[in-house]
Amino acid sequence: MAMKLAIDVGPLKPELAPLILGLALFFILFAVMAKVILPRINKVLTEREEATDGRFEEAEETRAEAARVHAEYQELLAEARHEAARLRQESVEQGTAIIAELRAEGQRQRDEIIAAGHAVIDAERAVAEAELRQQVGVLATDLSGRIVGEPVTDFARESGVVDRFLEELRTAQPSDAATDKRA
Repeated sequence: MAMKLAIDVGPLKPELAPLILGLALFFILFAVMAKVILPRINKVLTEREEATDGRFEEAEETRAEAARVHAEYQELLAEARHEAARLRQESVEQGTAIIAELRAEGQRQRDEIIAAGHAVIDAERAVAEAELRQQVGVLATDLSGRIVGEPVTDFARESGVVDRFLEELRTAQPSDAATDKRA
């Protein structure tokens, strides 16, 4: 007894002719894809991979070039800063030298003005002393004549009393000035 085992799978039970036709079409399609379409896809993928690898190499070269340019820029910037510092230092030194020179010139001019002022003062003092000496002599002889009651002008001129008196005053002044400073 042969028993036939029949399983009812319903609508999923394939029929033999469509199944063979489906398998045949699958293998034909697979062969077409394997022989025609897949090589083209592989070719495009290979080209893209090569282009990508080339781009990475170019990017690395560009990155290396950028690093080199940046290093040159930093070097030039450091040189420029150094040059600016040197110029600043030179300017400060020149300014200091000019100021010292102008101070020396101002000091020299001040000394000249002071010396000229002292010369003018000494000349005016000498003129004033001469005038005062003459006037003091006249006043002293007039006053002594009034005190004595008779004119002493001739006697004073002949004996040089007024000149000796003024000379004594002149020599006595520095010691009086020293006494005044101590007091």
